[in-house]
Amino acid sequence: MGTHSEADHTFQSVWADLRYIVDTGVKPTTYVSSRNAGRSTRREVKVDIQRMEIRDARSIAEQTSLDREGFELRVQSSAVTDFRDDEEVERVHYPEIEHLILHAAGAARVCVFDHIRRSSRDGSAGARVPVFAVHNDYTSRSGPQRVRDLFPGEAAELLQRRFSLINAWHPIQEPVEAFPLAVCDGRTIRPKDLVATNLVYEGDDGGAFSRAQRSDRVGEVFNLAHNPEHGWFYFPRMECAETLLFKCFDSAIDGRVRFTAHTAFDDPSTAADAAPRESIELRALAFFE
Repeated sequence: MGTHSEADHTFQSVWADLRYIVDTGVKPTTYVSSRNAGRSTRREVKVDIQRMEIRDARSIAEQTSLDREGFELRVQSSAVTDFRDDEEVERVHYPEIEHLILHAAGAARVCVFDHIRRSSRDGSAGARVPVFAVHNDYTSRSGPQRVRDLFPGEAAELLQRRFSLINAWHPIQEPVEAFPLAVCDGRTIRPKDLVATNLVYEGDDGGAFSRAQRSDRVGEVFNLAHNPEHGWFYFPRMECAETLLFKCFDSAIDGRVRFTAHTAFDDPSTAADAAPRESIELRALAFFE
């Protein structure tokens, strides 16, 4: 489904080191500072580096779905002229992504509430660094809490019906050559792999954090413990018109994928002179009838 030409593309896997954690039985905590480009200032976790195969998802791009694997690639051009302009992103791009998710997920209502720019370029203003840790943005506790935070007057009613939290990720400088994003097939994630972790934001002076992020002083995410059955995929050399959608939470407990772990990784096939990765991710709530 992507704009990337498959005629000249050789589908192949790469092997890379992924940062899992060890479940010690004690709830871990990650501290993140807006004054440090979104880098972790300290992590009270025990890291477990595992070499994993990451398969080229372009070979299955037409078959993947949010409900089955937890991710899918969509093509949609944007009218945004400057993705570094937050006002333009909120005014122009939020409705574009809401429309995209509305149709991809089959939702009745979609609300984009947050966006983050990321850059692997040192000193990139207003951007956070890529996250090199296998994680999922929400848990069974923090997913519903996000609805309460954003829709306090409607939350009681909205939480009675199915909802999901979906991320939309795409490059703002193409193509992605360095530090691409890998996603884990949600069907290969087991409940024992999910390790609830406190996420503490330090400092509220703006910087790399949006209003939505700063309002949630202590969040909760899932880090993942290693499971050799995890199935990892990525879309090589993604272009700006390609958007990777992946589900971070689903309130439905009916067999569909509820969580989709993801992480940036150091692609060993990346050329030494590759351009830095520049990307944006938007987070959305999708509500269903």
